[in-house]
Amino acid sequence: MRLEAPFGPWEPASVGEVAHRFATAGAPWWVAGGYAIELAVGRPFRDHGDIDVMLLRRDQHVAHLVLDGWELWAADPPGSLRPWRPGETLPAGVHDIWCRPTADAPWRIQLMLEDLEDLEDTEGDTWISRRDPRLRRPLDTLGFTTEDGTPVVAPEVQLHYKAKGLRPKDEADFDAALPHLTAPQRTWLADALTTTYGPDHPWAVRLTP
Repeated sequence: MRLEAPFGPWEPASVGEVAHRFATAGAPWWVAGGYAIELAVGRPFRDHGDIDVMLLRRDQHVAHLVLDGWELWAADPPGSLRPWRPGETLPAGVHDIWCRPTADAPWRIQLMLEDLEDLEDTEGDTWISRRDPRLRRPLDTLGFTTEDGTPVVAPEVQLHYKAKGLRPKDEADFDAALPHLTAPQRTWLADALTTTYGPDHPWAVRLTP
């Protein structure tokens, strides 16, 4: 979800600042969005209007701990912001939270909440895509870790999220990431795009030999 003015300007935190703040989270988290693609590619290639951090819905209250004293606002569909107070559990329909140090400061971080499959007879946790619940994978395959220890959403997963709108920045991210995707990553993304959007999605066509 992307909300514009009158909600105020953005001044995204750096990846380093995010990593420093979430180092004490005590729960899984990942750099997401365009920065996830940039970190997978290994070099900057475009400007970023915000920075996304993925958390599991079950761990949502960690946000108030690592961003203690900040203003956290929940983005209620279809497009409004409201204060998210400590102790409040956000409902399943709310996935995005905007964060800023004070009321007068620009927005710095956007949090994205992800769900897990809740089955008692499975070993380990299984991530469920909020874009398409048919897409699932073991939680420990959801991302990768950079050389400095920063957890990042896997590029094939992030590109599937970006494939819905095909905005110019999403096209730029796909073009930059494509040469860096391994054969298994290409296969997963092609299958995921076909499942969600059909075999004629332009990215699925480019991924399929």
